[in-house]
Parts: sequence; C-alpha cells; structure tokens
Amino acid sequence: MTAAGPARVAVLGAGSWGTAFAKVLADAGSTVVLHARRPELAASIRADGENADYLPGVRLPESLRATSDAAEALEGADVVVLAVPSQSLRDNLTAWTSLLPPDASLLSLMKGIELGSTKRMSEVICEVTGAGPDRVAVLSGPNLAREIAEEQPAATVIACPDHDRAAAIQAACLTPYFRPYTNTDLVGCELGGAVKNVIALACGVAEGMGFGDNTRASLITRGLAETARLGAALGAELTTFAGLAGLGDLVATCSSPLSRNRTFGEKLGRGMSLEEVQKSTRQTAEGVKSCRPVMDLGRAHGVDMPITEAVVRVCHEGVSAGQMVKEIMSREAKPE
Repeated sequence: MTAAGPARVAVLGAGSWGTAFAKVLADAGSTVVLHARRPELAASIRADGENADYLPGVRLPESLRATSDAAEALEGADVVVLAVPSQSLRDNLTAWTSLLPPDASLLSLMKGIELGSTKRMSEVICEVTGAGPDRVAVLSGPNLAREIAEEQPAATVIACPDHDRAAAIQAACLTPYFRPYTNTDLVGCELGGAVKNVIALACGVAEGMGFGDNTRASLITRGLAETARLGAALGAELTTFAGLAGLGDLVATCSSPLSRNRTFGEKLGRGMSLEEVQKSTRQTAEGVKSCRPVMDLGRAHGVDMPITEAVVRVCHEGVSAGQMVKEIMSREAKPE
C-alpha cells in the first residue's frame, strides 16, 4: 500500500462509528469490507444498503460489502480497522490474530483504556497481535458518527509513529467531507480520545442537573487540563491536546446530544441509576467503563484527576450527582 494507491480495507465492527467510517473509506475509493458480528446484521446491510440498527436512514455505497465472516473480511487487507468496544478488543483480537495479513496497518477507532491493565488500545493491539508499534495507528477527532455518515464536513487526526503509514491511511479516507490530518504523537491522540469520554459524562451529569454553559465550559477546560497532565506524564506532546484529537474531540463530545457519553451522563444527572441508564440504551458509552482505568492510570503516575475521580464515584461507587458537584466545587483552590 502506498499513499497514492487504492487500499483494500477491512472494518471490524459494524456499530455506528465503524459503519460510518466504512462509508468514508468507500467514498474515498477504497475497497471496503465491513465485518458484523451478527450474521443477520450483515445480511440486512447487504439486502437494504443501510445499517438500520445503528445508522438508520443512511444509504451506504454499493461498493461497500458486509459479511459476518472475519476471514473473508480480512483476506488481502492493506488496512485493518478495529471498531469494537474497547473492553472487548482483547478477546476479539485473540480470535482474529491468525487471520491478520502480516503487513497490514492496524487502525484503532476505539477510545478507551483497558480495565485491569490500564493499557491504551494500541498497547493491547501490539501485545495481542505481536505487531510492532510502527504498524499501529489511531484515528481520533471530533467525529460524531451520524454527522459524518450524513457527510457533514469534519476533520480528524491519524496518528502513527510511522509517518508514511499514517499518510497512506490518510489517502485511503480523504473525501470532500472528511479531512484527515497526520500526527506522530500516538500517545497524545489516544489519551485525548479516552479521557474526553469521561469528561463528557461529567458534562452530561451537569446538563441533566439543569446547569448551563458556564458549568459546561468550566468542565471542558479543567477536563482538558486533566488530560494534558496525564499526557505529559506519559510522554505525549502537549500541543496535541490543543488540536483536533484533544480540544476538538472534547468540545464535540461534551456539547453534542449525539454524544453517547454526554447523553448517558445527562440521564444520571436526572436521577436515573447506572443500571437504569444502561437498560435504556443499546449503544456503548465508553467512558463508563474507562473512567476507572483512566483514574488508575493517573494515580499510577501521580497525576491529579479530580473530574475523573468524581465520575468514577458516580458511576461505580453510588455517589449522587449532587454530591459529585459538591466534591468538585469544594476542593482546595489552586492556581490555574
């Protein structure tokens, strides 16, 4: 695969973002096979030309193929896009590793930190597949799936230690409505994507409690500070957090009603229990499970992350939304 040539891409995961990105790739001229875990979903996509379960009403390109056979999807792929829930990545990859083409680029769309290990998704990919870090890339930015599927203009970042590989992936997904940039700071882009889900939960809680723009802006700003502190401790470039994969993604996810994490938090803020909110949605809100490993990662590196800790207490320790706000606002005042 070269930056100038067409790519054959396997997208593993037919949720809303996996499907939307498969559409982007097909619109960019890549040959795309979308893998759905459920045979009935793959059959529905083939028959109807849309993913009615996750992106109803969005017509998919005729060139995009869907299958429930992972071997069929992966055969001859230049790029393998991983678009499954973060906490299921390890198990899925274990099943897929023997099918992966040996030189394929492995592109993560996932925005989470693994429970228990506190590993970033790229670290899990390298550990399970044995791939070198230069084969793994991450895509991150203000990329709400429904808006991109509707071809509303958006930009994103493709981060990979190997710039040429990032440029080749960039060429495979460049369309008139989707503009990818490249970056070599994989750590910063991953952390921006993972932590913003946690901050979006906090913003949703505040929204559900009836708070307004000042509260949201304060949470976004201080959330960005938390993310940057953690990034600095892990060797990320601070400028990354001022860009699309940092501030851009954070603003979109914390502000949009299309954001799963913000919407999930809003229901918590209205007084629903975690179990009640989980039963009310079929979509994965990554921040709910990632908040604890993000907190653990921060503690392991001596990084102060008060908003993340507050979200953990609401999601997993039974603390009320009102108490969460009191805890955040009553912390010792410090210089910004």
